[in-house]
This record gives sequence, C-alpha cells and structure tokens, in this order.
Amino acid sequence: MINLILARFKQKYRTYPFPRKEPVMPEKFRGIPIIDNKKCSQCGKCLAGCPTQAISKGDNQLKIDLGRCIFCVECKNNCEARAMEYSRDYRLAASVRNDLIVDGKQGLKLAKQLNKEIIRLFGRSLRLRQVSAGGCNGCELDTNVLNTLVFDLGRFGIQFVASPRHADGILVTGPVTENMKLALLKTYEAVTSPKLVIALGACAISGGLYRNDAAKIQTGLEGILPIDLYIPGCPPHPYTILDGLLRLLAKR
Repeated sequence: MINLILARFKQKYRTYPFPRKEPVMPEKFRGIPIIDNKKCSQCGKCLAGCPTQAISKGDNQLKIDLGRCIFCVECKNNCEARAMEYSRDYRLAASVRNDLIVDGKQGLKLAKQLNKEIIRLFGRSLRLRQVSAGGCNGCELDTNVLNTLVFDLGRFGIQFVASPRHADGILVTGPVTENMKLALLKTYEAVTSPKLVIALGACAISGGLYRNDAAKIQTGLEGILPIDLYIPGCPPHPYTILDGLLRLLAKR
C-alpha cells in the first residue's frame, strides 16, 4: 500500500484540464475536412474512391457528409489538385443531421445545448447506458477510455450505468444490425422520460462501412429513434466525444 501511495505521488496529477485547456491532438489525428472548391478540377476521383459515398457534388461544389465519413483520407490521396485536406480540429459533434455536411463555405455547426429544463435535470448528473448495436468495438473502446484518469468523465457528473432503468439516455454505437434492433428498442423503452439518444460514430449515424448490406443492417439510428446528438468519426477521438457531451449540457 505504501508503494502504491508513493507511486501515485510520483505520477502527480494526470487528468488533463479539459475544457479549460485545449488538448494536444496526436500527430496523425484527422479532424474536420477542409475543401477548397477553387482548386477542384471536377475529376471525380474523390467521389469514386470514397468507400462510404460520403462525398457528393452539386453546383460544382464538393460536399462531405461527416455522418458517413470514416476519415480514411482516400479523397485527399486521390485528389491531384490538392483540394482536400484534413484539419486537426477535434470538434465534430452536431445536434442536427444536416449540420454534419461540410462544403468549404462555412464552418461546422457544432452541437447546441439542450433546453433549460433538460439541462436543469441532467446538467449535474447525467447517466448513460451504452448500447453496442453491432459495432466493431472501435467506438466502444474510445468511449471506455473516457473513464480513465486522463479524461475522468465522472468529474463532469457523467457516468455510464449497467441498467437502462438507471439511465437518463442511451449512447449507441454500431450500424444497428437486425439482430440488435429489438434489444435496442427495449433498452430505449426502459429509460425513463425525458431521455436522450446519442449516435456515436459513422456506423450509428449512417451505417458507415456496413451501409451497403441493407438486408441485415439498418444503416444507423435514423428513422429508428429520435437523436439528440451526433458524434461522427470512425471511431471518434475521446476528446471529440467529450466535447460533444459537454456542449450538449452547456458546459463547453
């Protein structure tokens, strides 16, 4: 026990002071895409190379749907005109599905806070039940990381619980497979109203890489449950997740 205490003093304070201090993202981190339509040669290689059909073109303007994007940078690699780049901005969460579409004209519309009554209820104590609806465990792992001392999700009053009956909402990962749809709906129904629904990752938002397997995949939560927060990524970085949750609760 003494050795453990001494080791703790030696390690000092490990929790990062987010959001008071901006995080230092990894060198290979890929944030919000930046589109320079003036450079675009209209060759169409970025559209053809996108594995999730996240890129579209209209009125000679390229658009990227972050709800589908897996940040694989194939668009950037295929663009000879260098019209595509990826920033290091980790702030990606949005409250409205259409706000996840970027076109190079304006910045991303970030998540808005909930109404005052919901914030009064959940602002100091938010309990979430995480539901893996057929995910690959990438989003699940980065969600679990939030409970470590570096991020310390509990200091914001946010915790994950084992039972939906103890939860204020659900955080869903995965494309919602046919085998998980009923379990997801039952979990949602077990949460007492008012309740929140958070779609985490490209799969939960749009089906991600699995969207073409329509026979067994529901292509995300759209049309199944009402969604209060969209957090894109494949998987989203822990700071992206944390930023979205704090914006929802007016703590950011």
